[in-house]
Formats: sequence, C-alpha cells, structure tokens
Amino acid sequence: MGPTRNPAPGADGTHLTTCPLCEAMCGIRVEVSGGRVREIRGDDEDPFSRGHVCPKALALKDLHEDPDRLRRPLRREGSRWHEVGWDEALDEAAARLHRLQAEHGRDAVGVYFGNPTVHNLGLTVAAPFFLRSLRTRNRFSATSVDQLPHMLVAYHMWGHQLLLPVPDLDRTDCLVVVGGNPLASNGSLMTAGGVKRRLQALQARGGRLVVVDPRRTETARLADQHLFIRPGTDALLLLALVHVLCAEDLVRPSPALRRSDGHATLAARAAGFPPERVAAATGVPAGAIRDLARTVASAERAVVYGRMGVSTQAFGALCQWLINAINLLTGNLDRPGGALVGRPAVDLAAVPAALGVGRGSYDRWRTRVRGLPEFGGEVPVATLAEEILTPGDRQIRGLVTVAGNPVLSTPNGRQLDRALAGLETYVAVDLYLNETTRHAHLILPPPSQLERDHFDLALNLVAVRNTAKYSGPVLPRGADARHDHEILFGLVERLEAHRGGGRAPWRRRLQTALLRRLGPAGLVDLGLRLGPHGGGVLGLSPFRRGLTVARLLDQPHGVDLGPQAPSLLARMPRDRRIDLAPAVLLADVDRLEAALPGGSPGSASRSAPVPAAAPLVLVGRRHLRDHNTWLHNVPGLVTGRPRCTLLVHPDDAAARGLVDGAPALVRSRVSEVTVPVEVSDEIMPGVVSLPHGWGHDHAGVRLRVAARHAGASLNDLTDHEAIDPLGGTAVLNGTPVTVMAAAGPGAADCLSTSRLAGPAHHA
Repeated sequence: MGPTRNPAPGADGTHLTTCPLCEAMCGIRVEVSGGRVREIRGDDEDPFSRGHVCPKALALKDLHEDPDRLRRPLRREGSRWHEVGWDEALDEAAARLHRLQAEHGRDAVGVYFGNPTVHNLGLTVAAPFFLRSLRTRNRFSATSVDQLPHMLVAYHMWGHQLLLPVPDLDRTDCLVVVGGNPLASNGSLMTAGGVKRRLQALQARGGRLVVVDPRRTETARLADQHLFIRPGTDALLLLALVHVLCAEDLVRPSPALRRSDGHATLAARAAGFPPERVAAATGVPAGAIRDLARTVASAERAVVYGRMGVSTQAFGALCQWLINAINLLTGNLDRPGGALVGRPAVDLAAVPAALGVGRGSYDRWRTRVRGLPEFGGEVPVATLAEEILTPGDRQIRGLVTVAGNPVLSTPNGRQLDRALAGLETYVAVDLYLNETTRHAHLILPPPSQLERDHFDLALNLVAVRNTAKYSGPVLPRGADARHDHEILFGLVERLEAHRGGGRAPWRRRLQTALLRRLGPAGLVDLGLRLGPHGGGVLGLSPFRRGLTVARLLDQPHGVDLGPQAPSLLARMPRDRRIDLAPAVLLADVDRLEAALPGGSPGSASRSAPVPAAAPLVLVGRRHLRDHNTWLHNVPGLVTGRPRCTLLVHPDDAAARGLVDGAPALVRSRVSEVTVPVEVSDEIMPGVVSLPHGWGHDHAGVRLRVAARHAGASLNDLTDHEAIDPLGGTAVLNGTPVTVMAAAGPGAADCLSTSRLAGPAHHA
C-alpha cells in the first residue's frame, strides 16, 4: 500500500498525483529527491487508470524545468519585454481594461479561455467570477472549436448543457466510434485512463468495436470493423441508421423512450434518408449501413460515440443529436452498458446558475458582425478576428486570454494574428510567450503544473467510472509566484475598485475575501460535502458517505466510487421530458438535405460553392505525444520522424505528382502552407490529413525547441467563415483544398510557405 498522505511539497519521497495534461486523469507517481523531480511513472494503485501513463505525463518534469517557461510577469514596450512586479502588473492590467470599458462600453474588452482551463482547478473555480466582473458579452473559449455540439444538443434534448452521455466502456458489448480516436486522445468527453486496455477488454469478453472514420486511425487498426466515410457526411450516415431502426421495427422500449416526445416526428424525417440514398455521398455501402444499424440494435448492450471528427464539421450539432437519438431508440440511453451521464463527487451539473455554471442558454444575443447565436454565455471564437477588425459600436479593442493559443487553435489563424497586432490592450495569463501571447502588452504567468493542487472538477463529469482524488502540489511554488486563481481574483479586486471609485462595493469585497479564504480546496470541500457522496456541510456521516478534501488527502491514490449509474432521467430539470426532435435541430435537416444531391462533402462546409479545382478535402489528426498547440517545446516529445506531414492516398499522390517526403503546396480559400507529403493508404482517396497544433514559425516567440520543429498550422487553412450555424462551431474538418507538388523546404523542416513576420513591434 502507498503512504497515508503525500510528503510535503518538495520533500523527498514519492508524491502521488494526477497528470493534468489531457482528459484521461491518469494517476502518476512522482519521485522527488533534493527538491527536484527524478522520475515519473504510472500509479498501479490508482483505482481509475491502474498504472496507465502516456509520454505526455513523463514530460511534466521537462515542462516544470523548461527555461522558456515564464516565471515573472512581463510587460512589452515596443519590441522588447521587461519583467515587472506582480502588483505593478496587476494594477496596470486592471487599469487598462477598465479604461477601455469606461470609454467604449463593457463589450470593448473580449476574453478567451483555452482548453487547459478544464484541467486546472484554480482556473475552473475562478473563471466564472472573473467573467462576471469583466461584464462583457464578447466571451470566447475553446468550446466552439471543440465540444459545443455535445453541450448544445444536451441543452435542447434534456434541458441541461452539462448532462453529457458517456459510453459505459467497461460494460458495453458493442461500441461504435464515429469520428473519434481514443487511442490517440486517451478518450475525449469520455475520460478513460488506459483506454486501450478497456477496448481490448471489450473485445475479450466477446464485444465488438466498430470505427467510422476517413482515416484508418490507431483505434481503427484495433477495431473489429472500420468503415471509411467521406468527411462532413456523418449526419447522413446517422440519419440512415435512424431510418433503418424505425423502418425495420428495431426500436427497443426503455424508460428513456417512454419519457421522450418526438419519436414519430424523427421517424418521419428519417424516412427520406434510406441507406441507398446516402451511400454515394458518404462512401459507405448501403448494405454496410443496414448491417451496422442491426448490429447496434441486436447487441445486448451497445453505445454509439462521436467526437471531434463529427463535432467540428458543418453538421456537428446534427451528428451529436442523431447519436443521442440512436442510443435512445436502441434502449441504450441511461442504461448500464450504454450511454450514461456521470454523477461525480462534486457535481458541476448541480451547481446553481448564480455560481456561474447553470443549465445553459441559447441565442440570448448575437455577434455584432455576423449575427451568430450565443450559447452558454459565449459566442463563437470563429468570429473573434472580425469583431476586432470591424469598426463600430461594441468593437473589441482589448482582450484577455487565459491558457490559450487561438492563433494556432482557431480557424484562419493568420487573420487572427493580424487582428491581435492592432489591439489597444491585451493581457495574457499564460506560461509561455507563444504565437498568440507575443501580441500581449502584459503576460501574467502562473506556476507550473507540479506546483498546484489538483482535482478534476470538469472531467469527472464525463468519466467512464466514478472516482475522486485530491492532490496537493508536488513542488512548492516559487517565492514570487501567483496561482491562476490568485491572478484572476487579483484582477477582479482591482476592476471592482476602479468601478467603485477606488474601493469596491462591500458585497464584492466580502465575496472576494471569502473566495480567497476558501481557495480552490475550500470550494471543492464544500462541493464534496454537498455532493452525492458527501455528508452535508457538517460532514457527520461515515467516510464512505461523507467525502471531504481531508479524507481524500488521506487516500492519495484516489477513491473508487464504483461504475456510473443511470441518472439522466433523475437529474433532468423537473417536469422536463426528453425532446427527441427539437425544432431547431429538426429544421437543420433541410440544410443537410440541400447538400445531399451533389454528394460533395465540402459543399456543405461553406456558404459559397466549392470550386471545381478543389477536389480534395482536408481533415485534422492528433498524435499521442501532442496536446493541441503545445508540448512541442519538450525535446523528448518532438524527436524522431517528423509528425507534421500531409497524409495523401497513393492514388491522389500519383495523380498530382506527389512524392513521399517531398514538399506539397496545400491551398484553401484563406491561405496556403507547404508541408512534406506522407503517402499512405490509411487515408481514404479524396481526403488529405494534416495534424492540429503546429505552426511555430512566428517571429517574437520564446519556444526554442518548438521553433526547430515548427511544422505548419492546420488552422492557417481552415476557414473562419465555415461554421455550423446552429451554434457557430468552427468547421475544422472538411476544408476544401487543392494540393500540388512544390519546391521548398523538405520533410525535416515542415514549414509554412513563408515565415510569418511579426507586426511592427516585433520587427
């Protein structure tokens, strides 16, 4: 057995914690000696991950020791950066933001939260209070380039954006993965440490794994069946599956179906999409579609799961709606072995709206330039550049980014790069001077991942098993460091003081003082006591029913709370019924049908028709050693063969004179890049693939290792005008492109067509 408690931060010995770099929540053992990390390995006694670890976790030591990681606030003066003290930096940041809002209105300042927010306890706790203090409607996040369709559909079907069904991976008999690659992502909106072991266990017990994807991914290679599908046509396939279920009387009664409305309406709409009608457009034979529907319907326990490949396309919301509908029609929604909604020890889905979470919202306001709808208090990040560049009332003149790099992670990154250069004020909370933060006037760096407490507030909502684990910091933070929540609360205090004429209103002062006193640990403790495994505020019940932070700290490997249980029906808003055919989604089928006759997947991804000279469609991909736009500054994660390559099918390569390892010019409507070709039959004909997160060739960054492995940015090619209009999700998969042989950098360089010069102040 492990120790009763972890050693003090920085003390010699074995520190048990959780890797915070992706969604897998893998338990790790960090060996510390002489105040330094000596070794990181998986924790065999972690009840969730059971020893699994991937190369990213081993890089935590390198991230902590990275000489390019910022330790003190930076102020930019022209093209030069200078370190400043914390009080000076926070005072200036708040004063600049307040001045812009006082002169131009509250919406003159925008804010963007990046993906690492959900892996960071301090940010998750402090973000709602910071947003409330900033009072802007120009709120953006990685949600609209990621999971927005999941949340939008949950909001419309059962009334809460955070009630997200997750495959019951450990008990299902049939898993159908559409547009997902959990072996590379370690699970995504399906937190599953050791996912390969779990999938192999599914097969070992006689279950079936089916993958539908335009690429023969790592997961597809493990699968019992892989079906190639043309990008952007998944909604057609899913509608055809619904058609077969209804037409062949394969619908299975269930409590969820009995509490739903719209079955007949959905069946009538799907009647127009038999497999024979969609086969040519999707590239999936009609017989294979019918067999897949029957396989899911006949399995004792089955579940369909769709992720980034279906979310970030022109019909992402339709895809997630139809996936939920299939799980419901086959009797597998809210059922063991099917799709279950998690009920974690701290239940964010039960947090009152007053604390900044809530059920969600839709279309309360629209973006200024393009008129796209708000969802959950945010607007689509695909509109950020135009909201900066377009003059007029509510124009964004100042920006705050927190743990994000939207120049590389959002569509048409070059346009956003130009827009950021013209901001009057830009404040970044970030560890690095990267492709986005190089435009900041002030950078406020938090401590490293090993210097902070860890508890997975958000990811336990989508975990395949219910566990709880609280870990203190492995290493003490630097003497002159501020935690993420301290930075945001510091800005809140100063913004409120400016608005109060030098002193914040007493209620705000009291609230901030209480939050500071509680801190993330105190708020988690309160959430545990009030949660499904707590004993109330007084905490009088036995341990097994009374979780607290102190009791979790006494169990440093974590506590196993058992498999997920059916809870969706019980947790839906009172008197709410499942809407199997929400009007807003049903109406969007007309847009899908309009794209069907031509059978071109790209034609549905933009408002303008696809040029005849653009016969190829571009999709992204990810690798196990990457994490979105970062980790490329860790030498051990970027060694070996170049990974930023353009996958091209042999037939397409031959038709265009492309040679394996030689450079190709890839051109979309908005830009072009040059990348080395990788000829492979793992990609289907007519489709090419470029990994997400590269493009470290900008001037003025401090990422010395990443710059030597720059790669080309996929999002220099994606189109900011290509969105799913239901929620404004960016279309990152299905971009029409032309590809031709190009003279230029070789495979080892993988650079964009021309290095991007920085704005004048970076010259």
